[in-house]
Order: sequence, then structure tokens, then C-alpha cells
Amino acid sequence: MYSRGEMGNSLHVIILLPMDEIRLLNNRYELQEILGRGGMAVIYRARDLMLERPVAVKILREDFSRNPHFQERFRQEARAAANLSHPNIVTVHDFGFDRGQLFLVMEHVPGTDLKTLIHQRGRFSTDEALPLIVQACLGIGYAHRAGLVHCDVKPHNMLVTPDMRLKVTDFGIARALASIQPGEQTDLVWGSPQYFAPEQAAGAAPSPASDVYSIGVILYEMLAGDLPFKGTTASELARQHVVAPLPDIRRKVPGINPELEQILLKVLSKEPLQRYRTADQLGRILSNFVSAEKSPALALTPETGPVRVGNVRVLPRTQPVKTVAPKTKEISASPEPGIDWAAVGLGLLALIAVLGLVPFWVWVYFVYNPPIR
Repeated sequence: MYSRGEMGNSLHVIILLPMDEIRLLNNRYELQEILGRGGMAVIYRARDLMLERPVAVKILREDFSRNPHFQERFRQEARAAANLSHPNIVTVHDFGFDRGQLFLVMEHVPGTDLKTLIHQRGRFSTDEALPLIVQACLGIGYAHRAGLVHCDVKPHNMLVTPDMRLKVTDFGIARALASIQPGEQTDLVWGSPQYFAPEQAAGAAPSPASDVYSIGVILYEMLAGDLPFKGTTASELARQHVVAPLPDIRRKVPGINPELEQILLKVLSKEPLQRYRTADQLGRILSNFVSAEKSPALALTPETGPVRVGNVRVLPRTQPVKTVAPKTKEISASPEPGIDWAAVGLGLLALIAVLGLVPFWVWVYFVYNPPIR
């Protein structure tokens, strides 16, 4: 989700929650400090007094919490998210309603979100970007197998620890917000237009392939240091996602690997059926690409011709790649095999048996064909 203030030059409209002074939530969670504010919620670092552990608490805006449609959908999505258990997904511990506001209790992940890292670093190298994106694919792919679509994949919803472990958060929040009637939507626009798929921009229901597109936008941003599409309004961004051609990433990343470029073009296809179907599939493709990059035996050369990276047909590089001849393994001569006396004996017995039958067949012949006197 984003407020209009996240659109760049437009007006910032963020409603602060009247809970800054509250220190104990639901008689269990001690609020300690604010970790972040957004258009839909305030996130606190807190302590679970019952289990004596640090947690993160997201308290939603009061006007959302009063909406009965949103309350019911929020509970449904929170239950579904709480059933997701994966190393690359932020665990949902609890949810509830206290003092007129909905809240969500999650594991506390030390570190920062991926969007902040992009702002700090600018461009990521391939070696830096792909391990993080593969982790995102693992988490989102797990949710796809469970029948859940994230609907709001963006780097703001990806938390990165100091040791570069990535966890995806906010599953189902976008779908819960979509339950609010259009007439009740005021200062928020549902989804994140910098990252949503063309079908989302056109108003169609998102699918796992929509999440795959959003992952592709994040990968493009990490490698290029900039978003593929930019605009000052949500409608302008939506139009670009639907009809504008993808900017040539080679202009921003001249040395990009051609295989990776082909993967990125497939992921960012306008048509969902032309993309990878799920995040799991994209994760496997990227993992295979990383493995091929590290293995000289899998290097693409002009002699080998086109190859396939998953379902992507990749042409050879225009410049020859230095190949390393595989080391031949010396094979020592095998010793002469010994005589198999058992086989020899069986062969002699068979020969004797056959020769012993010769007189018998001669006798039979003369019985039926007596000689003429």
C-alpha cells in the first residue's frame, strides 16, 4: 500500500494513529518504539510479555479498523498468513482488536527493508541481487503453493537482515484493503503502481504471475538502480505498465549477462501467460542461472550454439567466451580376467550331451529309412 505522498511530487497525506501514548496493547504487548509509519499503519517494536520475546506490532489506522467489511477480511487474511511457515516469510504470531483498532503481531526481523537498501546502494551487482531475489521467490513461491497471492510485492515488504537473509511480509493486506467499498477510499490507492503487473493496472484480479512480474520490477530496479517506469500519478504509472515498452536495461547496465537479460524480459512480459507461472518457477530458473555462471563447464560459447535457461532460448554471446578444456581422467588398464573354470566345465558337459545324441538320431533315421538291398 502507499499513500499519495509516496508518488514523488504529490501531496503527502498520512493520518497519524492516536496510539503513540499507549504502552500496553491487549494487556500483553508492550510497545517500545516506532519502527515506521505509512499510509495504512504504524509499526512498533514491542515485547510479548507472555512469551518474553521481541515482536513487531502493526497497528492499522482507526478509519480502516471501524469498517466491518475490512475487519472480517482482515481476520481471514491474517489467519491465512499465520498458517505460512517458511524461512523467507515473516511469521505472523497473533492478531486482534483493541481500543478500536486492529493490530497484527509478527516476528521482529532485525535489519531494514530492501527499498532502503536500494536507496543506500544504488545499483546491486548480479552476485548481490540474485541471492536476495531467489530468497524472495522461495518465500512467495511457498505462498503460491498454499494458494495465496501476495498482490502487493514491493521492496518495502521485503526485510533484509544484516547477514543478508530476506523475509517477505504483509501477505493478504492488499486483498483485505480491497474489501473496502470504493466510496470509502480516500487518501489511499490500493496496490503499489511502481511494482504492480499490467493486469492489476487494468483492474483484473491478480494471480501468481502478477507477483512474478512485481519481482521482475524489483530485480530490474536493483540491477539498474532505477525503476523501469516512473510517473507522478498512479494512472500514468498504470498506463506505462500496460502499454509502454520495457526500457532497454543494457543502457543502464551495459555488461548485463545476455541470459539474465532474456530471463528479465520474460518476467516483465505484458501478458501473464508469457511469464513464469509462479515465483517457485522463477526461483529455480535464477538458481540454475547462478549455478551455470559459477560452473565453467556450463559457459555459453559460440560453438555450443543456442541453449535454454529454463524455458528461455538464449543465443550465444557476440564475443567468444574463454573455455576451459575439461580434464581427462586417466584410466588404468584392467588386469586380464582369470579363467572361469565353472563356465568351461558347463560348456564341456553341453558338448558331450550333444555328441551323445548323434548315434541315437542315426539309429532313428535308419529305422524309418532302411537301406535298399
